[in-house]
Amino acid sequence: MSASARIPHRTLGASGPVTSALGLGCMGMSDLYGPADEAESIATIHAALDAGVTLLDTGDFYGMGHNELLIHDALRGRDRESVQISVKFGAQRGPDGQWLGYDASPAATKTALAYTLRRLRTDYIDVYRPARLDPNVPIEETVGAIADLVKAGYVRHIGLSEVGADTLRRAAAVHPISDLQIEYSLISRSVEEAILPAARELGIGITAYGVLSRGLLSGHWNNDRALAGTDFRGRSPRFQGDNLAHNLALVEALREVATAKGASVAQVAIAWVASRGEDVVPLVGARRRDRLTEALGALDVTLTAADLAAIEAAVPAGSAAGDRYAAAQMEHLDSER
Repeated sequence: MSASARIPHRTLGASGPVTSALGLGCMGMSDLYGPADEAESIATIHAALDAGVTLLDTGDFYGMGHNELLIHDALRGRDRESVQISVKFGAQRGPDGQWLGYDASPAATKTALAYTLRRLRTDYIDVYRPARLDPNVPIEETVGAIADLVKAGYVRHIGLSEVGADTLRRAAAVHPISDLQIEYSLISRSVEEAILPAARELGIGITAYGVLSRGLLSGHWNNDRALAGTDFRGRSPRFQGDNLAHNLALVEALREVATAKGASVAQVAIAWVASRGEDVVPLVGARRRDRLTEALGALDVTLTAADLAAIEAAVPAGSAAGDRYAAAQMEHLDSER
């Protein structure tokens, strides 16, 4: 069976598009994880598409537009209708890369989309979403602006990112929401308390990012790994000192489960997220073809009830040390309030 034939599909919520059951998050190809090889990044996107991955996730602020330009280059000559492009907007950055806040006002929303369409050289975006809740703009206004873009044909579906249950309900009252993009992994499970039930009540799917907790759950991380100054993991609480040692011990416990299963740590971690429901689509942030191949292998891992119990025992809910972001960034997460 070909790789594309074995990749199942899932629908993003009750109103969203049909996508591959595994998506490719492209952020690290342009930003935040240190230097990346552009040729290898494009080759990785090509390999993903050839394997049957159809969902590509980006943000207009990833490399200040570089990621969208990269995706455009990778999609050159490909059938646009066979790919779903998900774009986040709203984060404001200076020419030095510094974060300047968020703007999801109606005018900024429409302006951002205009630039995104030009960089990607496409007529529409499949899923358009604010990267965070703008504290100065009611979610109804932001969603209303995107709804205008849907009516005009520039956007096909509206998504959200890192918002709480109340915001989900307010947004869904304005326009159908296809999916909520939110961090969800074995060591980031707060979504299960109130947000996931609310999403299911409203018919909103989940695109789960950080399924490997930015490499921490990959099985390839170690205490001695050196990070580039531009790699934000160097300031992430879970990668610091005693927190890192504690979290890597969890990974080793998970490795025992994976080895018994004949799979890698990363594959078991991805398969666990995929097992949370047919309404959950994991996004993997592979920057290289070998990592992509490993991630795709998660689709061949079927977790039994015994496997799930063993995974839960190895990495219990709430067992990670350290928050998923530094304190200043946590303040921007409506999903954590």
